[in-house]
Amino acid sequence: MKKILFIGDLNQYGRGYQRYQTLKEMGHDVVAYSHTYVSEPNKIRPPTLLYKIFWKLRIPLDDMGVNFALRREIKRNRYDVIWIEKGNMIWPWTLKHLKRAFPNSALISCSEDDMFVRHGHSLWYRWGICNYDIIFTTKTYNLSELLLFGARRTSLFLDSYDEKKHKRMLLTDLQRKRFSADVSAIGAFENERAMSMLYLAQNGIKITIWGNGWAGWVGRHPNLDVRNEFLFGEDYSRAISATRININFLRKINRDEVTSRSVEIPACGGFMLAERTGRHLSFFEEGIEAEFFSSNQELLEKVRIFLRKDLEREKIAMAGYQRCIKSGYSMRAQLSTMLIQTLNV
Repeated sequence: MKKILFIGDLNQYGRGYQRYQTLKEMGHDVVAYSHTYVSEPNKIRPPTLLYKIFWKLRIPLDDMGVNFALRREIKRNRYDVIWIEKGNMIWPWTLKHLKRAFPNSALISCSEDDMFVRHGHSLWYRWGICNYDIIFTTKTYNLSELLLFGARRTSLFLDSYDEKKHKRMLLTDLQRKRFSADVSAIGAFENERAMSMLYLAQNGIKITIWGNGWAGWVGRHPNLDVRNEFLFGEDYSRAISATRININFLRKINRDEVTSRSVEIPACGGFMLAERTGRHLSFFEEGIEAEFFSSNQELLEKVRIFLRKDLEREKIAMAGYQRCIKSGYSMRAQLSTMLIQTLNV
């Protein structure tokens, strides 16, 4: 058992919260502070105007006071690991103080976002990056890029699924009525993915869209069922389980080659049709464990094919689920590997 000081977004809908909970379930002694306002259950509080202004200046406000919390912890406890999710609001001098106070503790930063692009990191992060013992990233290109910022060491971890949350779901009749779809996509609005789904709709495919930012697309086409709704908790897994074809679009602004949905969909027993990338092909074998597309035309063709092939679709979905287990794509497996690396610094 390790004693861990965890700083991250502790909203229950977030990936940081899932990592925090998983570390506790693994038996570690975890003290946690949220660097983001924790909303009421099943709600997301948007950032204030003041916060947006300071983020635009790339010096985000520490409106939760985590820098002061870290200084208080120095006087109370000693930790094996100080785990900071991203760390955009952590001041460089706070990190220096932590290194002086805890010379034998591993100080790490962990992020699934692209921390090299300008919109992904703050000046606090860039100026403080040299203080971390390891920067963990899911982006292969960030491994070398973050060294240019002064990172001491970078290490890759894989996008993962939460075994307690992302699983095959048995649905009630009411849940099936709400979530059932031939084709669906989950994710925030982005113009390129919107145009792909409009292309499907114009070619006779009815598609359900879940996620934030889609209000302007409500009523855009009769084949687009735009829910404009964030899926909280097990509703996310229910929507995947109730969908025949789950389309997985990548976020271009983050240069994504793979994303958390890439493993969450198969872990829920869903059939995944995702954008073809080299990393996607390294996670799942095409035509065996998942299906992929490289153009709107290929997307349409494969949707039409697999809406007709129920048995083949279910066979691929099951193989994708088994690959998640066999290849250690679970959050528990990834965190175990990360902690081994962290404690060997």
